[in-house]
Amino acid sequence: MKKNGYTLVELALVVFLLGLMLTLAVPKVRENLLSDGLKSTERRLIGAIRQLRADAVREQVDYVLALDLDSPGFWTYSQDMTPEKRDEMRKKSVQFPAGVKIKDVSQLGLENKPDGEIVIKFYRQGHIQPTVIHLAQEERFATIVLSPFLSNLKVYDTYAEITPEGMETE
Repeated sequence: MKKNGYTLVELALVVFLLGLMLTLAVPKVRENLLSDGLKSTERRLIGAIRQLRADAVREQVDYVLALDLDSPGFWTYSQDMTPEKRDEMRKKSVQFPAGVKIKDVSQLGLENKPDGEIVIKFYRQGHIQPTVIHLAQEERFATIVLSPFLSNLKVYDTYAEITPEGMETE
């Protein structure tokens, strides 16, 4: 008599092997997705930028995103804060993951700045100071472009040569 199909032992073995492969593969894939410092920094900055723009319009207060290019990180504050409160906000700055830094920042009318501190202003009317931020991690780059009047940001997964002067016509 000829039997067609698989035995319970064969099916159990296949299920066990698939489970073993998934157990080994999933943590590595998740680690690679979640531990990409450049991408997570990019997402955090974009989230802060969008939040500041919305807060400035909603609260009718000018806001500032301050970037520290020397010890990579950022903090935010409103223009009407006292100097003491601004210092407190700076102490609570968001630090970038190890190896991620701000390569340089370009702003309209200012020189390309590779170090120091940069402030990006978010005005209560809804526009932003035109800025190009270049992030780096080892040999990888990301470019975030803040156009003055457009609500969406442009992000490039490379070191994009964009000048704030060229953004005026967008």
